[in-house]
Amino acid sequence: MAELGLREPVIFELSRPGRHAGTQFPPRVAGTAQVPAHLRRAAPPLLPAVSELQVVRHFTRLSQMNFSIDTHFYPLGSCTMKYNPKVCHTLASLPEFLGRHPLAPESQGQGFMACMYELQEMLKDITGMQGVSLTPMAGAQGEYAGVAMIRAYHRAHGDLARSEIIVPQAAHGTNPATATMCGCSVREIPCDANGDVDLDALRAAAGPQTAGIMLTNPSTLGVFERRIEEVARIVHDAGGLLYYDGANLNAILGKVRPGDMGFDVIHMNLHKTFSTPHGGGGPGSGAVGVGARLLPFLPIPLVGREGGRYRWLTEKDAPQSIGRLSGFAGNAGVNLRAYIYMRLLGREGMIRVAEYAALNANYLMKRLQAAGFEAAYPGRRASHEFIITLKRENRDHDVTAMDVAKRLLDYGFHAPTTYFPLLVPECLLIEPTETEAKEDLDRFCEAMSAIRHEMAHDPGKLSAAPHTMPVRRLDDVRAAKQLDLAWKPAA
Repeated sequence: MAELGLREPVIFELSRPGRHAGTQFPPRVAGTAQVPAHLRRAAPPLLPAVSELQVVRHFTRLSQMNFSIDTHFYPLGSCTMKYNPKVCHTLASLPEFLGRHPLAPESQGQGFMACMYELQEMLKDITGMQGVSLTPMAGAQGEYAGVAMIRAYHRAHGDLARSEIIVPQAAHGTNPATATMCGCSVREIPCDANGDVDLDALRAAAGPQTAGIMLTNPSTLGVFERRIEEVARIVHDAGGLLYYDGANLNAILGKVRPGDMGFDVIHMNLHKTFSTPHGGGGPGSGAVGVGARLLPFLPIPLVGREGGRYRWLTEKDAPQSIGRLSGFAGNAGVNLRAYIYMRLLGREGMIRVAEYAALNANYLMKRLQAAGFEAAYPGRRASHEFIITLKRENRDHDVTAMDVAKRLLDYGFHAPTTYFPLLVPECLLIEPTETEAKEDLDRFCEAMSAIRHEMAHDPGKLSAAPHTMPVRRLDDVRAAKQLDLAWKPAA
């Protein structure tokens, strides 16, 4: 466990008989005698007896132990852990938005619906798509919607044999799972030595069974797929469609549009790219955009405009829709934050997002290379992220990527993504994002250089890291299989 007394006690360990926070007691409810006797408690609930100050300090200290984008550099590759302006949250939390009931008549929601309509239009513009639905509640659900629309398109054309999804090695790990959930089989194809899709393998894989291909551009290898137009031509000539995983959209905002690359459907992680804090399992929004072929199949409801009024488009307007993916119309709060963020940035601001994301990534890659680290694709320019491989360090010093990740905690940094993508040994996938200052990137490089020195002179310090955290290195497998989060009183 902890060293130097850093362990925060379980709140029950602070409990003493007779302590309480009297001002926070809920009011007594009259009429409890009407509750049947067999439903009444025989004993009070097992809660800690602590003062209000103890509660405040305890949970404040716990919050300070978290790594977050508000407190630390968080270069988690392929996840775009960037700072999100607080003004977006403030404006999305205006009482007029918070007080709107999702079942309220359209006449009482025209302001909100106008925002959502404009958000649909802006997303169409920056992606090159012809229609957008905001209803998917997460990136995974946006993926599901994309493949479901591809399947619905082929079925509508009587092409029932098309049930295979091609997935390159550099695709996101969720892509094969999504294809399988939609009833498709998955066919993986390799990438070449430069990180591009192997076109010969793609030609061999594409055929009458091909429903589509799932990939992102830039790819998870941190490089731009240079022959994307040829990829699109091969898949389209075979009768398949192209799905764009929007996890890396931050890299190309305002620079190039997936629709212009030949993609037929895209999901966008509004919680990653457009100003909602990302991580911890939510909240999210996986809006989907489609080209002309898939317009009839968009999930509902959509926001339509007739004259100066807005209305919900439902099954009556889109009889071929794949249906509803959320109880109402998506995650309103996340969608509002995205709308406000895009209005604040404007077209020029979104271009700067991509430019600074690429600039920071390439600066960081060059500095780490100069410090002796090996880039996985040294002949390629980084997009918004890049990969460092520690295979040489693993061979020479018996140090792993996970050792480096744990040691970075002692230096005050969250680790980059480790061991993904799987085709790069001892992989660190690093994404600095556009919101980090040069000084913070330099501090990260200095920490990595110090760790590199430790590899050669004191590798045991890495294998035993972290040394300064409240909890030392855990048995990840045991923690996953035997997770124990419940406190039990001593017998």
